[in-house]
Amino acid sequence: MISSILVANRGEIARRVFRTARSLGLSTVAVYSTADAAAPYVNEADAAVHLPGNTPGETYLRGELVIEAALRAGADAVHPGYGFLSENAGFAAAVIEAGLTWIGPPVDAISSMGSKIESKKLMAAAGVPVLAELTPAEVSEAELPVLVKASAGGGGRGMRVVSRLEDLAAEIDAASAEALSAFGDGTMFCERYLPAGRHIEVQIMADQHGTIWAAGERECSIQRRHQKVVEEAPSPLVERIPSMRPLLFDAARKAAAAISYVGAGTVEFLADEDGNFYFLEMNTRLQVEHPVTEETTGLDLVELQIAIADGLKLRADPPPTVGHAIEVRLYAEDPQKDWQPQTGVLRRASLCGTSLSPGDRNVPQSGLRVDSGVEDGSVVSPFYDAMLAKVIAYGPDRRAVARRLAGELQRATLHGVGTNRDLLAWILRHPAFLAGDTDTAFFETHGVGSRSSSAAQQLSAVAAALADAAGRVGPVRVPSGWRNLASQAQRKSYRVGETAYDVDYRHTRDGLVVEGNIRHLDSTPERVVLEVDGVRRVFDVAAYDGLVCVDSALGSVALTPVPRFVDPSQQVAAGSLVAPMPGTVIRVGVQVGEVVKQGQPLLWLEAMKMEHTIAAPADGVVGELNVEAGQQVEVGAVLAVVGENA
Repeated sequence: MISSILVANRGEIARRVFRTARSLGLSTVAVYSTADAAAPYVNEADAAVHLPGNTPGETYLRGELVIEAALRAGADAVHPGYGFLSENAGFAAAVIEAGLTWIGPPVDAISSMGSKIESKKLMAAAGVPVLAELTPAEVSEAELPVLVKASAGGGGRGMRVVSRLEDLAAEIDAASAEALSAFGDGTMFCERYLPAGRHIEVQIMADQHGTIWAAGERECSIQRRHQKVVEEAPSPLVERIPSMRPLLFDAARKAAAAISYVGAGTVEFLADEDGNFYFLEMNTRLQVEHPVTEETTGLDLVELQIAIADGLKLRADPPPTVGHAIEVRLYAEDPQKDWQPQTGVLRRASLCGTSLSPGDRNVPQSGLRVDSGVEDGSVVSPFYDAMLAKVIAYGPDRRAVARRLAGELQRATLHGVGTNRDLLAWILRHPAFLAGDTDTAFFETHGVGSRSSSAAQQLSAVAAALADAAGRVGPVRVPSGWRNLASQAQRKSYRVGETAYDVDYRHTRDGLVVEGNIRHLDSTPERVVLEVDGVRRVFDVAAYDGLVCVDSALGSVALTPVPRFVDPSQQVAAGSLVAPMPGTVIRVGVQVGEVVKQGQPLLWLEAMKMEHTIAAPADGVVGELNVEAGQQVEVGAVLAVVGENA
């Protein structure tokens, strides 16, 4: 019998497994990197073991250190979560060899699905529909576009869409290098690319006695960089073509039976609008998006994983799917800047009426769920995935669920780190999403929404300035900037991205007056009430060091105060390329003195499991190159300088 579980993972999934383990009366053990020492999941575990270092290669991918931690802390079982070592057959075998219970599928099943090339052959033999595999040498103009894929791993790493034959070799090299870095295996293959396919997957649960459940399907078609952003159950496509469902379930059960599968797994398919579908891969682990299946079936999939590892025999059939659930992934990233990861301190976080601050255990409202890896004060580092939390809504009607989830996201408080929150709310309200038209080309077709309007930003700047003024009222209630005689207006300036906003206001005997069509009604350091064109609006203001966050019904705006005088030491030379985020330089493509063209890639950074290209801002000559491959850089570091041609 399992009595103590070590979770070989971090963040949100560690907390998720701990939650079920506690409900079953089991003790919990965490492992943590140096960067994660203050993470919420570490404090929630009954015991925790430090893995020295920060990068995954130093910590969570060191299977021998994880097993040693389990033995040292007295755990008798290991749950791998997702990512890291969760689909590593060698790690699973080592766990079992150490005398621990592996809460996952058999080693042989993991191994057989570990290679996408070999797994496709197995599935074809089992009667599961597959897309034909192509070797790079077989690709011709007739097959384009093709998808270059890594045979090992997943999560969008080592994947490239190639539309021109002359680009194929270079893209294979780049994808192979990325896969080698992420998974230790650079083997690549190609397959026909369906630009507007639907990503449909089936949740599998199988026991040690031969029973295999197909516990509902999910649709995860809205993706960025081949990573999922929105997931839902059931699939809108399958709801429209219900004859698909028994065929999908049958194919998924065949896939599981072909490899004698045990435990939780997911069989992923790519489908077209006519209901034809093809095997993509089988994930031999719990999926990030498992909550939508839990909400629509009433199952606790983690509890079932533990029970099956302990020998549970499943009943003949799974429970039916009832209602609709939608999950969105809250990422620390900027969709408007090519999904650039964001790092820093999460000053304040509240989702679905629930504060994420330490010690706050408020229960979200019925029909809402937050699976989070962070809390107030959490440091979002560049070493791991950019996902902060998953926000899930459930109800009887899909459109109502989408509307409610969008509203909760809009009202969320998220200060200190940029997120994709506005994008998520925009997706959930988009007519195409509400109509169920959600293929993998969603962003290419519809864009990525927009930031808050310039009017909302200007009003937020006004609120920030007035809250600041309210905070400067002296002990005898004489406001900052007050004069006995009329004088010039006070001015405060703020920046949102590259846009600057100036706010002019003055204190008079009749109260505070704002320039323009804005009437000031009330202000404190935390809240400002304005009347704009006859409409009363309330702005909540939170000021931090170098940052002011303003929340209102118009949207959330993060403002950077602009100092009146700029420190010359903080300025950089013209043509300087600065690091947009902390990360690791993985490749350098130029040398000092080399002539470059505008948009030419100069070097590549890796942060939060994603690769980012730093390109020349204009035609010129590389005058300085301050980094080399393998070097860690901080945000704002000058990487290179491109000067004018002589």
